[in-house]
Amino acid sequence: MAISGFEGFEKRLELNFSGEGGTIAAENNGLRDLDFEVIQQVLSEVQCTVVSALSNTYMDSYVLSESSLFVYPTKIIIKTCGTTQLLKSIPLLVSQAHHLLGLHVTSCRYTRGSFIFPKSQPFPHTSFKDEVHYLNLTLPSHLCYRKAKVLHPSKKSSSSHCHTWHVFCASDHHHAHLFDHNEHEHEHDDNGGDDHSGASFTMEVCMTELDQGLAEKFFGGGEVTAREMTWATGIGEINPNQLVCDFAFDPCGYSMNGIDGAYYSTIHVTPEEGFSYASFECIGQLELEEEILEDGRVNVYDMLEKVVQVFRPAKLSVAMTGASRSVSTRLRSVIESFGLTRRSCSGDEFPGSGKIVFQTFSTSRRRQAGSQAFNDNVVTVAAHHPLGRTSTIAAINFKATTLFLCFSST
Repeated sequence: MAISGFEGFEKRLELNFSGEGGTIAAENNGLRDLDFEVIQQVLSEVQCTVVSALSNTYMDSYVLSESSLFVYPTKIIIKTCGTTQLLKSIPLLVSQAHHLLGLHVTSCRYTRGSFIFPKSQPFPHTSFKDEVHYLNLTLPSHLCYRKAKVLHPSKKSSSSHCHTWHVFCASDHHHAHLFDHNEHEHEHDDNGGDDHSGASFTMEVCMTELDQGLAEKFFGGGEVTAREMTWATGIGEINPNQLVCDFAFDPCGYSMNGIDGAYYSTIHVTPEEGFSYASFECIGQLELEEEILEDGRVNVYDMLEKVVQVFRPAKLSVAMTGASRSVSTRLRSVIESFGLTRRSCSGDEFPGSGKIVFQTFSTSRRRQAGSQAFNDNVVTVAAHHPLGRTSTIAAINFKATTLFLCFSST
């Protein structure tokens, strides 16, 4: 009998909020004032829990039993893997933000890759069509600018080499046009100038068929701590400036949130042979020329280079939101320097999010003997669900010990 393995590919939801008049007061913590009990209720709808947390003056970050949660004053990002029901968090989040804090949602972005085990997903994640239908029914009607699209590999690309990227965006009138204004303000030519200098971006990287020797380092069995995994694998060197909240699962698996001022990064690893997967996501500012930004932060290209070096995947995809063509070109150069070949590149404009560019890469490296094929069908391998994994470190006291100050950012 075919057994479904653990689903590594995450679902990601980003909701932006605003107060009366389109802003919130500088001294107002906004969404960060939601009680932890409310956060727990929201995650209960999703079917995951908080296992550790880390905060600074800009955000609260939570490592979850399935991936991560980030809470800013006007933005919340939830990223969950496995068979979680991420979209079911929306009604409670929207209603609690409005009734408890006086905030209303201004935009929504939902993204995900192609599930390894799609038949194991519960509603509304049974198909992208079902997800879009649920989002259209659930989101408030004032988010009237909406678009859903699957960014596919090009026709000349072999589907066996490539991932796909599912995107749904919705925005109210003010947020959509404010974003368009900002995009125009930062727009320059694509010849390697300072296009989007200072502009915000989100980079989402998905990697499959990880180097088997590397993947074995994420098997702890209760004997290896998360911190040991962080430094033994090289993850700790991706951005040495950030504070790291890492977590190891028993018998295997790893999650990490890093915060560097107002910017975060997050890594999640499912190392099981046959469906090994790792993801990396970060948010920050795009700087094209400098290896190290003026305030000492590591730029996106340097981080991506270290990520690929750490995981050495046979297949990789990267989605950039809010970046220019020249940025995507430089990202391609970074990835192809590791022997991966770009198989496809596609993109489109989305309301409230701007340009999203999705690229896929793969290598001709043969998989280790005995591993299973990577495809959209059920695979006959055993798996471990994170809810059944045992932590190797204790949870952090959310109310008393997670505040870290004095970050530098622009």
